[in-house]
Amino acid sequence: MKSARYAVLGDIHGNWEALSTVLADAAEQGVTEYVSVGDVVGYNADPAACLEKMRELNCVVVRGNHDHYCSHEESLHDFHPLAAKVISWTRDQLSEEQIEYLRQLKMHVSMDGFTLVHSTLDMPDHWGYVFDSLEAEAHFNYQHTSVCFYGHTHVPVVFDKLGRVTRRDTEMLKIEIGHKYFINVGSVGQPRDGDPRCAYVIYDTEAKTVEFRRLTYDLATAQAKIREAGLPERLAERLAIGK
Repeated sequence: MKSARYAVLGDIHGNWEALSTVLADAAEQGVTEYVSVGDVVGYNADPAACLEKMRELNCVVVRGNHDHYCSHEESLHDFHPLAAKVISWTRDQLSEEQIEYLRQLKMHVSMDGFTLVHSTLDMPDHWGYVFDSLEAEAHFNYQHTSVCFYGHTHVPVVFDKLGRVTRRDTEMLKIEIGHKYFINVGSVGQPRDGDPRCAYVIYDTEAKTVEFRRLTYDLATAQAKIREAGLPERLAERLAIGK
């Protein structure tokens, strides 16, 4: 396993202002590599720009549910009407090449001693939400690395195989030998934990630390872009309350 400082990004959801802020901070923190637990697109107004930035960074990305449905012509009848409308809009913003890129994303990836998945490793294509240790329990049976990063809930949290659950904000987690960790990195582009600041983590493979970072970004511009694009007003409003 090589020594590196990874920026682990999740649920960017087409929010260029938040992504730009995170990438600037990551560079200042000496990040050397970028990875993502998925949902690069959806909800916000700059899906194509965010996707292209991930490709430019040679970022390893796994497939999120929005990435999936924006690149597959599947029925959206089970989706919340708001999410379904945005997926349809997002499909129209992407080129055929970009759609093919999303279509080819893997459901999970293991690399450098850690794993990336959007939801869970037991049923990654079912897009299950993990909010508590009971929901995390089935996942751990399929986790073969000490650390697995995930997203989907937009809420930063750490689950330990020993049953410990820790909410995280701007804290440092030390990875202990013999433990397994299932870590939600929070959301870059649409936080849902009551804190509107964008979230991501830095994983240092040599120091064995995971640092949770929160950053204020140009939220007003992101909201204005949502409105200019004709997307639902609810999407602009929720950015300000982090829900």
